[in-house]
Amino acid sequence: MTEDRNFDDIAHKFAKNIYGSDKGEIRQVIVWEDLQQILERLNADEKPLSVLDAGGGLAQMSQKLAELGHQISLCDLSSEMLQLAEQDIAKNGLLEQYRLIHSPVQKIGEHLDRAVDLVMFHAVMEWLADPKPALETVLEQVKPGGVASVMFYNHHGLVYKNVICGNIPHVLEGMPHRKRFKLQPQKGLKPEEVYQWIEDAGFEICGKSGIRSFSDYIGNMQYMGDYQLEDVLALEKQLCRQEPYLSLGRYIHVWAKKKEQQDEQ
Repeated sequence: MTEDRNFDDIAHKFAKNIYGSDKGEIRQVIVWEDLQQILERLNADEKPLSVLDAGGGLAQMSQKLAELGHQISLCDLSSEMLQLAEQDIAKNGLLEQYRLIHSPVQKIGEHLDRAVDLVMFHAVMEWLADPKPALETVLEQVKPGGVASVMFYNHHGLVYKNVICGNIPHVLEGMPHRKRFKLQPQKGLKPEEVYQWIEDAGFEICGKSGIRSFSDYIGNMQYMGDYQLEDVLALEKQLCRQEPYLSLGRYIHVWAKKKEQQDEQ
């Protein structure tokens, strides 16, 4: 990618296809399980948290936090996405919990006057021309002892999906960018690199989950066993935090705590 992706042109389609689907449901359930652990780690029942939803789009996940009384700063590059988010937040009676910021994540520091307890950076890096410095900027907004919740499109899952679909020459060629999939990222991030970036920023990784470690790989063959979405979701919940399934998720969610004392350089 040569520039960051702005979803102004397809915001409504994005809302329907990404969140109004079984895939979106699985993603929400697994990440929310992790967020509940994060809230417990941050003693969130004792005081409202300050939360940055960086590149937060339609704010589906942060609204769950707002419902619990936490204060959210929602930042997005797309004014259209922010407008849709504002409508949904208002419909749910949560506007008082929100501050909406129209800005690229790389400049979010210009809009915050203090560090936050929790930052969510979900499914953004794979749409950026240069994800590492953007992640570093977002992580800088977390106070010592605070937590970062990061979700990214997984390179290994992209390889595996292409192989299952028979796109083997595409994999052998290094999976060059294709223009035809507007809602599917063309480039995944390697988990080992993202983990290293997070640790280098002064964080200790506390948990990891594969998002859709199974559902995207289930074939469409005629002779298959009978199952329901509930069965697939139960399977995801049971095994998504174990290797090797974790590292085969289409996305990976990793959460990490910022060290109280930063090591001397």
